Amino acid sequence: MFIVKTNTHFDKLMKVLSKRYFELPDIYVEAVEILEEDPYNLSKRFNIKKLTDVTDGLGKFRLRLGRWRFRYNVSGNAVIFYYCGIRSEDTYG
Repeated sequence: MFIVKTNTHFDKLMKVLSKRYFELPDIYVEAVEILEEDPYNLSKRFNIKKLTDVTDGLGKFRLRLGRWRFRYNVSGNAVIFYYCGIRSEDTYG
């Protein structure tokens, strides 16, 4: 079992985005449940990708839940969120 934490940048993003996207708190709870269980995606059940050429402070892993993206690092048994964002409907053309 992993412990999920946030940093101040992530907290600010959540506060701003939650005002506009009322579904975000539920998506966040789902993300926490997934990452408490399997942040490395060893089970291959989740849409998690290890990113290359990313510095430690930016989140080396990405969890995709629908249009939502969460970036995080794993340190020991702690998962630290660094970024939360949404893709617009026309991001990919």
